[in-house]
Amino acid sequence: MSKTALIVVDVQNEYFPHGNYPQHGVEKALLSVKQAIAHAHSHDWSVVLVQHFMPEGAPLFQAGTDNVAIHAEVLAAAPDAPVVQKYHADSFLDTNLEAVLKEQLVENIVICGIMTQNCVAYTAISPDAALYDVKVLPAACCAPDPVVHGAALEAIRDRGVAFIEL
Repeated sequence: MSKTALIVVDVQNEYFPHGNYPQHGVEKALLSVKQAIAHAHSHDWSVVLVQHFMPEGAPLFQAGTDNVAIHAEVLAAAPDAPVVQKYHADSFLDTNLEAVLKEQLVENIVICGIMTQNCVAYTAISPDAALYDVKVLPAACCAPDPVVHGAALEAIRDRGVAFIEL
């Protein structure tokens, strides 16, 4: 039986109402992310959290701020999950994500998180993701607005990535 990992991308305070870039449907997506983490735990999947940082002086994701932190409810749902830190939209680019997945013998990845059109999409279609059977969990993703979310999902599907519901 092949091993699956749930990759939770950038569910960080920056995207919630008190952050600098609130996303449409973020609370609903958070609930779905927590349900996905519970599903992962009950099915012996690995859970990997991804956290985005930007260079000093950028308007978002500044190290040392509360906004860069992974949402407390995600951390509470997956307290032992490894955290991969990244500086690019693609969660594989210049990170240890591939090493974490190989160490856990992962063959399938299910991706969810924020923002659908950016970090979720770029992670799903990353050249490094081609090593895995990749699926995206649309209910546990969100974007600046529903049109962007829908368009991003279509673009991801156009690249051959399947969707999954839990």
